[in-house]
Amino acid sequence: MKAPIRALYASCVEYWQARAPREQLIIAVSAAVLGGMLCVWLVLAVDRSRTELRNSLPPLRARAVLLDQQAVEFERLRAAPAVTVSQSDLRALVQAQAGVAGLSRALVSVEAADVNQVKVVFGAVAFADWLDWVAGLQAQHIHLDACRIEALAAPGMVSIAATLARPRQQ
Repeated sequence: MKAPIRALYASCVEYWQARAPREQLIIAVSAAVLGGMLCVWLVLAVDRSRTELRNSLPPLRARAVLLDQQAVEFERLRAAPAVTVSQSDLRALVQAQAGVAGLSRALVSVEAADVNQVKVVFGAVAFADWLDWVAGLQAQHIHLDACRIEALAAPGMVSIAATLARPRQQ
């Protein structure tokens, strides 16, 4: 391995010594200019990359915070007791889902209109929490039939009267 390197070094030294002093000066200046340009290019590339990384950091931090919040929510949902309500009793299922979602305090009433339809009334509930609850019910094939939403004085809080239904058995 050392022999090829020594041979290359010897040929470079021989090439250098075979040049006239003026050619050696031109080669040395050219190498210095080329080296300087390479250094400037590297510094600019590093600076550009550093700026891009600095700009991408706030969204990544925000995403990390969101992932931490979702992990906490995931653990809370994992620790929540499983709903053991009969699928045939829609009223009990809706009440249980409200409890799992943490909306039972805001739930004023749940009345069964028939086997496949219930009317729910929420006094003061966060609109975002209610939307999440309705999305969870949709995953269980319970859909929103009718709804009346009134904004309350507190930001994000609403009162709701809704009719929930599931597909009729045939």
